[in-house]
Amino acid sequence: MFELRVEVEFPAGHHLPGYPGDCSRMHGHNWVLEVFARSRQLDSVGMAIDFRALKSAVKALAASWDHENLNEHPDFKDFNPTAENIARLAFERLSVAVQKIGNGAGWIDRVTVWENPHASATYFREGQ
Repeated sequence: MFELRVEVEFPAGHHLPGYPGDCSRMHGHNWVLEVFARSRQLDSVGMAIDFRALKSAVKALAASWDHENLNEHPDFKDFNPTAENIARLAFERLSVAVQKIGNGAGWIDRVTVWENPHASATYFREGQ
């Protein structure tokens, strides 16, 4: 089993309506998407998943949220842009993207979203 890790940072603002504290007011983070992908096999070049292609998919997703007010972004119209929801949404989007990379034998295992160096939320592959 092989595991790959890609990390991309993006700045964005948000607030959490209904939260009884400071986070209910607009504020921002330098969010970090930490993406873990796995594969049981290597391709003909000897790669589990092409790092360049995986990082490109993660960067494209991060770019869609870069310098945005996440509360106003269409991706978050039905739920608060919490670290947990960002991790889940990134997991779902990247799971689709990774199937188009290489031989399609890889998958997204988990996505961790960091609000700051001391606080993160992780969404795991079902059954983990």
